[in-house]
Amino acid sequence: MGKRIISQARGKGSLTYRVRKKAFIFRISYPRHLGGEGKVIKLVNSAGHSTPLAKIKNGDAEETFFIPAFKGMVEGDEIKYNNEINAGNILALKDIPVKTQIYNIESRPFDGGKFVKTGGSSATINRVIGKDIFVMMPSKKEKKFNPDCRATIGVIAGDGRTDKPFMKAGKRYHLKKSKNKLYPRTSAVKMNAVDHPFGSGRGKNIKSKIAKRNAPPGRRVGLLRPRRTGRKKR
Repeated sequence: MGKRIISQARGKGSLTYRVRKKAFIFRISYPRHLGGEGKVIKLVNSAGHSTPLAKIKNGDAEETFFIPAFKGMVEGDEIKYNNEINAGNILALKDIPVKTQIYNIESRPFDGGKFVKTGGSSATINRVIGKDIFVMMPSKKEKKFNPDCRATIGVIAGDGRTDKPFMKAGKRYHLKKSKNKLYPRTSAVKMNAVDHPFGSGRGKNIKSKIAKRNAPPGRRVGLLRPRRTGRKKR
């Protein structure tokens, strides 16, 4: 009798494949209403994020929230919510001029920020067409946003994080563990047949398999609902 494959074990959500709660004790978000001026109270380290986080006190509402720190931020800096274009200021995309570097962009208005939150990264306001604002993402792909979505001006701190190599496998293991990432990752065709649908290989011919998007863990292997398959003809 075979055993559960890795994707099935992860899907179950056991302690082995669950992120540490302490790694994500800080939640990145914007308050629904920004008023007055914010002030950086403290810069904190978060195991679940690749950049330092800034604890900001929202001026009028007397509440605090966390955002990724920008490059050069220090404790005591003031964060403004008006149309002033300075690093750290939080504005709606419609108020930010073209070619400005931004990060922590909301996917929908008031959702708290979903895009561009990795250390050292930033996006750029590319063009404005009517009511649509197009942003050039770090992947060099353009994405359309609602003009009322908010973002932070500047570049996220923590650049150069990936320049230093991992000298020991254990160091990478513990980093991946803190973010609930699987490491080390074994190639499917190198497994035994009982451990994975692609196992054994019989000459290592990888099986092309398309799994349904709502397939259970264990069936979600190979290509997951691709728009097209095969070699792209130019």
